[in-house]
Amino acid sequence: MRHKSSIILYGRLIHVLAVLCGSFGLLWTAPLSAELLTKEVIAEKIAAGEASDSPLFQTQAQRRLVFANVEYFSPTNFLPASGTPYPLVSVPQDFSRVSYELENKQHFISELLSSDSLMGMAIVQDNRILFEHYAPDHSPESRWISFSVTKSISSMLIGAAVQDGYIRSIQDKVSDYLPRLEGSAYGESTIEDLLHMASGIAWNEDYEDPNSDVSVAGALNGLALTDHLAALPREAPSGERFNYNTGEANLVGELLRAAIGTNAAPYLSAKVWQPFGMEHDATWLLDAPYGRETGGCCISASVRDYARLGLFALNDGVLPSGERVLPEGWMTASTTPFSDEPEYGYMWWLLGGGRYTASGIFGQKIVVVPDKRLVIAVHSNAVSAVGSDYARHMNAALEALVAAVPAS
Repeated sequence: MRHKSSIILYGRLIHVLAVLCGSFGLLWTAPLSAELLTKEVIAEKIAAGEASDSPLFQTQAQRRLVFANVEYFSPTNFLPASGTPYPLVSVPQDFSRVSYELENKQHFISELLSSDSLMGMAIVQDNRILFEHYAPDHSPESRWISFSVTKSISSMLIGAAVQDGYIRSIQDKVSDYLPRLEGSAYGESTIEDLLHMASGIAWNEDYEDPNSDVSVAGALNGLALTDHLAALPREAPSGERFNYNTGEANLVGELLRAAIGTNAAPYLSAKVWQPFGMEHDATWLLDAPYGRETGGCCISASVRDYARLGLFALNDGVLPSGERVLPEGWMTASTTPFSDEPEYGYMWWLLGGGRYTASGIFGQKIVVVPDKRLVIAVHSNAVSAVGSDYARHMNAALEALVAAVPAS
C-alpha cells in the first residue's frame, strides 16, 4: 500500500525537479551510508518528519531508493512496455582506458564507473549496445527518474501534436489553445516562444527566495498555473530574450493537454512508447492523484529506454515501421540555436557540431550525436543537484566517450 506521505513527496519542490542547467550532477561521492533503508522506512521517516520530502534535502542513500521507486511515493501515470521492443544487440566494447583531462589531470572512464553517483550508463550506436554499466543495485530493467530530461520529451510531443493536426503551427498564440490566457502577456506569446523559454514575461527563478515565482508557482498546473502566469508583466518583446523558466515548461504541458484533449502520458504511449518499441514499463509523475503530468519533469524509465528515446530523436521522429510521428525536420528545428541563447533549442541543450542533450538534475542524460548515429544514456544519483565535481567529470567523460566511438 502506498504510504500516506506519498501524495506530497514532491509537492513542494517539483519545480526544482524540472530544472535544466548547463552542468548537472554532483559532488564526487563517498561510500553510501550503512543504514538499512527500504522505501517503506523512508516513507515512514518522511511522515514522522525525520526525513525531508524534498529530494534536495534527502540523503544520497534515501534518494537512491526514492528515485528508483517514484510510483511508491507519488501519484503517477503508467506507460506500459511495448509488446515488440525495438531490438538492441549487445556488441560490447572496452572503454575502460578511455581518458579525459580535467583541471590539468588525466582521468580514466574506469574511475567514473566506480563512483557511487553513477547508477547506469548505455552507449548505443544504431541498434548496437556498445557498452552498458550498472551499479550493483541497478539493472537494465531499473526505472529511474529523469527530471528535466522530460522537457525535451514534452517538446517532441508538441511536434507530434503538430504532425497530427492538433496544433496548427508553433507560430500560433498560446491563447489560441488556452483561451483563459487571452488578454494577458502570455496570451500574446507563441508556442515557439515557450519552447525557446523566450516569452519575455517577468519570472523569478531564484530557488532561495521563498517569494520568487518558482517558489510560489513552480509546482502548479491547471488553473492555478495559468492564473499565476496571467498576472505577470511583460519585460521584453516576446521571442527575443531567453529566460530559464520552470513555469513556461509546465505551460507547455498545459498547452499540449489542451490541444490533444487528453493527458500527456497516454499520448506519449500511443505515439512513441508503444510503436517505437520501449522495452520496459515507465511512469510519469502527476501533480496530484488523478491529476496532470508536469510538462517539465519526471518521467521514470530504464537506461535502455532513455537510449531509445534518443534514437527516436536521432531518427527525426520516424518509427521503425517508417511512420512519421514528428514533422519532417522537427529535430533539426528543435536543435537550431536560439538567437539569444546559442546553447538552447526547443527545450534541448546544444553541444555544438549538431550534437545535443536532454539533461536533468542529479546527472540524468540523453546525449545524441547525429554524425555518429550515437546515443549515450545515463542514470545518476549524487550528493547535490547541480554545479559539482561529478558534473564536471561526467561532462568531460561523455566528450571523451563520444570521441572514442568511430562513425558507424
